Amino acid sequence: MEVTFAGIDYLVLLGYVIMLLFVGFYLDRKKKSAADLFLGGRSLKWWQIGFSIFSANAGPMMLVGFASIGFTQGVVGSNFEWLAWIFLLLLAMVFIPHYLATKISTMPQFLLVRYGKRSYNFFTIYSLISILVVWLGGSLYAGGLLISQIFNCTLLQAMIVVAAIATSFTAFGGLKAVVRTGIFQSLIIILSSIILTYLSLKKIGGVRQFIHGAPSSYWHLFRPASDPEYSWVAIVLGYPVVAIFYWCTDQTIVQKVLAAKSIKEGQYGAFFVGALKIIMPFIFIFPGIMCFVLFKDTAKPDDAYITLVKQLMPHGLLGLCIAALIAALIDTVASALNSFSTVFTLDVVSRVRKLNARQSRFTGRVVTVTAAVLALFVAVLYSHSGKDFFDLSQGLVSILAPPLSVVFLAGAVWKRSNNVAAEVVLFGGGFICLILGACHVLNYPYKGYWPHFLLLSFYTFLFLAIVMIIVSLLTRPTNGKALPSIAETNRHIEYDSKRVWLFWGALASVMVIIYLIFN
Repeated sequence: MEVTFAGIDYLVLLGYVIMLLFVGFYLDRKKKSAADLFLGGRSLKWWQIGFSIFSANAGPMMLVGFASIGFTQGVVGSNFEWLAWIFLLLLAMVFIPHYLATKISTMPQFLLVRYGKRSYNFFTIYSLISILVVWLGGSLYAGGLLISQIFNCTLLQAMIVVAAIATSFTAFGGLKAVVRTGIFQSLIIILSSIILTYLSLKKIGGVRQFIHGAPSSYWHLFRPASDPEYSWVAIVLGYPVVAIFYWCTDQTIVQKVLAAKSIKEGQYGAFFVGALKIIMPFIFIFPGIMCFVLFKDTAKPDDAYITLVKQLMPHGLLGLCIAALIAALIDTVASALNSFSTVFTLDVVSRVRKLNARQSRFTGRVVTVTAAVLALFVAVLYSHSGKDFFDLSQGLVSILAPPLSVVFLAGAVWKRSNNVAAEVVLFGGGFICLILGACHVLNYPYKGYWPHFLLLSFYTFLFLAIVMIIVSLLTRPTNGKALPSIAETNRHIEYDSKRVWLFWGALASVMVIIYLIFN
């Protein structure tokens, strides 16, 4: 769907690009160390962590994919946002103390500390594959598809432009540049989405007309077990597996926490993301429902967001909305590029050859550019998969998640889990999941053969968890590898954690009320 721009829209878009490059390059012109490039000097405060995680999370899938779910399914897609706080709580109060106390720079290094070198080597490769395939390839394909529709250019041209912009300030500005641009882009995304939601509600005629304009089934967060798309069984069983992997072990998300100034800042940053999750469905999923109420006879699900933008946004604000879409895409790609570069440089190159600070910076930049080129090839492959990008990306994350969710969760909460069990789950389960992922993308042996991707994720997780327990109990404990308990770790934290627990309690109360209202 091509969007018609006026002069002021081009002016807004040009202003956005100038501000983006200004924030990414000019605001931090001092000489950078390797630590600055990869972890921002471990100096991030809670609000920087929160906004940067939000902007990495708010990719094209959220802006456009969630609007598509709202158009076809209603509020059920909100579960992906309103259940996330539970796993952000897990990240904040279980994983962050371990991560920051052990001074790791990448997620594979946690497995090195906990389970040894073989698990570490496996997860290094697995992380690179998941970042390249899920984050980079998926985001470039999804965003490129939308940008090409908006500007009437080819898919490849759109993906190349996005990759070039994201690569530029990521390679030379490092994580600090990604975080600064993430904050800037978060504000644009939130502002434009609020304006779009307001204008849509105004066009409908108010809240009452909006509620009655959609089928009653659109207002239920939990669907019957027989629902083929998003049954409550699939969500309750499968989503936790994906969420542990995504929020607690994924390098692109957790890297911002690893760069925290302290455990306190990291935990507050995770809470801030959880609090932002309250508003997400109202500004990302509800517009899809509003599009259904207004344009159900003419709009297509995947075009719901663009349809609202084209029909309701006046010129000027139209440019702002398109800028928000581009912002979401570029920041997701930039965060993934920085994460790929960090893992490859620190966990691959540095293990083969010891690098000084200058060599680490140069290697990181070369790897960033190389990753962008590889991601373009992956995105082109996605264009031939025949799947819509939400099912494609969510399905891949769900299938890749189980082995990591099992190993990280066991490593953090069960001292008896050992390196032998971790290796069996990682190597055996990882191989199984990669095969399942390939079958999912290629629709092999035929479409509809596999269960829903969330249920498939749960079944795989359950099987691997049983394997982890049995192998751990049948083999000798890992000597000297078990981490301190959470209570032992917290005793060494230099602040009172009661306040952050009170914050989480208040957030939990709000979420319970929301679920009571929508069920």
